[in-house]
Amino acid sequence: MAQLTANYRVWTFLGLIYAGLTGLLFVAIFLALTIGPVSLTFEQIWDSLSGAGTAVSDTILFNIRAPRMLLGAIVGGSLAIAGASLQGLLRNPLADPGLIGITAGASLAVVFVIVLGDTFVGSLPNFALALVLPVAAFLGGIAVTVIVLMTARIGGQFSVGRLILVGVAITAIASALIGILIYMSNDQQLRELTFWTMGSLAKSNWNTVLIACGVMVLASGMLLRYRRELDLFQLGERAAFHAGVNVARVKFQICALVAIAVGAGVSVAGPIGFVGLVAPHMTRLFVQASHWVVLPVSALVGANILLFADLFVRNAIPPAEIPIGIATAILGGPFFLWLLLRNSRL
Repeated sequence: MAQLTANYRVWTFLGLIYAGLTGLLFVAIFLALTIGPVSLTFEQIWDSLSGAGTAVSDTILFNIRAPRMLLGAIVGGSLAIAGASLQGLLRNPLADPGLIGITAGASLAVVFVIVLGDTFVGSLPNFALALVLPVAAFLGGIAVTVIVLMTARIGGQFSVGRLILVGVAITAIASALIGILIYMSNDQQLRELTFWTMGSLAKSNWNTVLIACGVMVLASGMLLRYRRELDLFQLGERAAFHAGVNVARVKFQICALVAIAVGAGVSVAGPIGFVGLVAPHMTRLFVQASHWVVLPVSALVGANILLFADLFVRNAIPPAEIPIGIATAILGGPFFLWLLLRNSRL
């Protein structure tokens, strides 16, 4: 009887957590659609959804705010799931999706296209030009991931330690190459590079958002399938192996899925830091450590973080817009320092 009562309390608490975060997400979605330089009322949104809206409200809702809202929610959720998965896999509370060089590879590809792309893409039609940067970032992230994963699997054994070291090396090389390309850029290119590297949801449109969001949802959904394995990894790799987990294969698959999810997000929103670090830890402040709960709750937390951060940067100093990477850094930087102090033994 006591066990049943305890289980009932746990499930009730988890139900409240899910309901609260889902309700908060709906609030964030509503605010993202209504608040901006031109405010929309609930009646205007309803009219647009029912086909009776004005041309102005339809354009603002469907062409500007809806794709931006969808992108922010899915990027935030994907980064959070990726961060929680890496922290569970590496058994390191300070792990972040940028740890294995994905962001650096995607950034290098984008900088290359911005600085030298006129030579290669100048003759493309206009509809294709809009896809050049997202595709370049995605391919850059995937290319680095393949290099990192292949190097980490040399000798037939997948080494997490080697994975991290190779990721650090790749990041250093990519940063050096980015520095060279920035040195070669002109004033206009330098301005574009500066804003892209800070992260932004401003250039979202349905052509790029649907493709990137589809990839992120698929990769994140597949990461959710590894909740049992991530729980077993907390007991150590030997215990996971004896429980029937193919340790090397699972490590490789999780890292590949993280790369795909993060690469797709970087391709359309730029490098947005700290969400993958902060969201899982905020989740663990309230719920149990089991990844059956941590991963989906982290996704809700990450989506809320990015939507409210985007709401802030859009309306802080209109008509100008603060890059969203600055807002997440303001939140994540102090949080990271708190983690370091809290885990001073690391």
